[in-house]
Amino acid sequence: MACALHGVRPVVPQRGRARRRRARATRPYGGIFLPMNTPPHADEALPQWDVSGIFPALESTEFAEATLRLETQLSAAEAFLDAAHIRRGGAAPAEDAALASLLDEALTRLNALLELYATLQAYVYAFVSTDSFNTLARRKLSALEQLGVRLQQLEVRLSGWLGGLTERLPGVASGEGTVGAHRFYLLERAEQSRYLMSEAEESLAAELNLSGGEAWSKLQGTVTSQLTVAFDQGNGVERVTMPALINLMQHHPSAEVRCRAYQAELAAWEQVKETLAAALNGVKGATNTLCRRRGRRDALHLALDQARIDAPTLEAMMDAIQASLPAFRRYLRAKARRLGNEGGLPWWNLFAPVEHNPRAYRWDEARDFLLDHFSTFSPRLVHLTRRAFDERWIDAPQKPGKRPGAFCMDVPLVKQSRILCNYDGSLDQVFTLAHELGHAFHNECLHAAGKRPLQAQTPMTLAETASIFCETLIVDAVLRASSSDAERLSVLETDLIGRTQVIVDITSRFLFEREVFERRQKAELAPDELCEIMARCQRQTYGDGLDERYLHPFMWTWKPHYYSVEYPFYNFPYAFGLLFGLGLYALYQQEGAAFVPRYERLLSRTGEATPQALAAEFGIDLRDSAFWRQGLALIAERIEHYAQL
Repeated sequence: MACALHGVRPVVPQRGRARRRRARATRPYGGIFLPMNTPPHADEALPQWDVSGIFPALESTEFAEATLRLETQLSAAEAFLDAAHIRRGGAAPAEDAALASLLDEALTRLNALLELYATLQAYVYAFVSTDSFNTLARRKLSALEQLGVRLQQLEVRLSGWLGGLTERLPGVASGEGTVGAHRFYLLERAEQSRYLMSEAEESLAAELNLSGGEAWSKLQGTVTSQLTVAFDQGNGVERVTMPALINLMQHHPSAEVRCRAYQAELAAWEQVKETLAAALNGVKGATNTLCRRRGRRDALHLALDQARIDAPTLEAMMDAIQASLPAFRRYLRAKARRLGNEGGLPWWNLFAPVEHNPRAYRWDEARDFLLDHFSTFSPRLVHLTRRAFDERWIDAPQKPGKRPGAFCMDVPLVKQSRILCNYDGSLDQVFTLAHELGHAFHNECLHAAGKRPLQAQTPMTLAETASIFCETLIVDAVLRASSSDAERLSVLETDLIGRTQVIVDITSRFLFEREVFERRQKAELAPDELCEIMARCQRQTYGDGLDERYLHPFMWTWKPHYYSVEYPFYNFPYAFGLLFGLGLYALYQQEGAAFVPRYERLLSRTGEATPQALAAEFGIDLRDSAFWRQGLALIAERIEHYAQL
């Protein structure tokens, strides 16, 4: 919800997916996918995910034994690296055959450790993400993270050693077997080793991160998930969580309620802004320091390498996006006219429903709808979706302490996924399920191809490919099934607000984060400064599509995407994923069934090639802005249709 080039980190939903854990956050919209106060049907019990097939319980003998096994394997791996002198500057065997044997052993050990660690971590995070009040789970996660630091240190040692073998590695990794199968990983780690500090410094940084950057990130998550507000929806005052309040601001049918919810939300963030600004300053300051000490130009340099793209690719995409902004503003102005907002949309109407009685989908209806339309694409996708519903891989209901949004995480030892959502019965939530099932399908393709963790380290730019593709399948299916202009308008509205968030809002976040990083080099930023930057960046991107009197200056407070030391600019890869996914979908429409095996093969190889190389196999040049304009033109066509309706 992944390619990071430094370190093992918890399965937190701060990227489309966390590294190696393949935990992916869903579409980064401005809060949609958040629950209503009641499910779509009062008598409908929404499923909670079942993790008993992974371990029986947090305090079970099986979980304790697996944790002990991880510690034992870590100690053995550390001893192996010591004996083999695997560290920066360490001697390597003179014979290529002996070097290949040593690499084989190191890769085998590291893969086994990563699979076990990822499985333990995903299991514990299944409890933490659904109940932030669960102190036992949080304590288990904290203890596990200590082992994660040791695992990170092992990979740092291996990377530093590989950096001294750059001339020999291409030849040694050119054959068959484990070493040849990990050629891309080995060459990338060797190349990226130039951005490592000394082994002692990297080890210290990893340990300090638990009480530094990760602590700030956890604080942000705890504050935002536990904050509640007294609010009257019209039937008496009650305390609601921030996700529920944001959902009311976005989706309540009454504009008056949405407006009051918007005001209440801003007032709530005002109360905790100093705490969250401290967290953001801590995270961004740590990222700047580490980038400087590792010899990087800046945080964007790190983000580009993590995304496995170069600056010309990012520039081509961003230039195309800038040129497309007038079309998105046209959509927003059309919606404003429909809602009677002559000065542009106020923030509380940005996500507002355009129909008075939108259809609510029961859980079983959503399941059948997805199965029906996925069946037109791939039997493997249908089988995966059926398993996810029938075996309870999905946690759907809202409840206090459950994190907002949605994500998918891989559980490698059982070759399954787990999906978190906050289902409210809306069409948007059906799209969300399709999106997250796309991530699970990506995991399935990797598992089916026998990829080990080091072969599956996918950059976020490619991590969104399957999710966008599956979501687009369902959007098109709903549009085809719409029998009236009113229905089509509703579907287009749901789709376009999502596209607007991934293109327009993501661009505002990119501009915001770039300026914050630059200013954080000199001093900490006060909460009001952060709000000023946020509002200014929204004006730059949304333009006259929004009423500039009613923007959202506190968007930086509750978006977890900003609060990761090792993953800066957790924004532009979403736009990349959307447009790349749309480009592949256009090819599917041209080629039909012949496209499916090529596509599944691409998903199985996202950890073993750059986006540019994989795209080239489909005749796509990512450095050509024409490709990006093509995907944006498809969205512009829908905007035109929307405006006509």
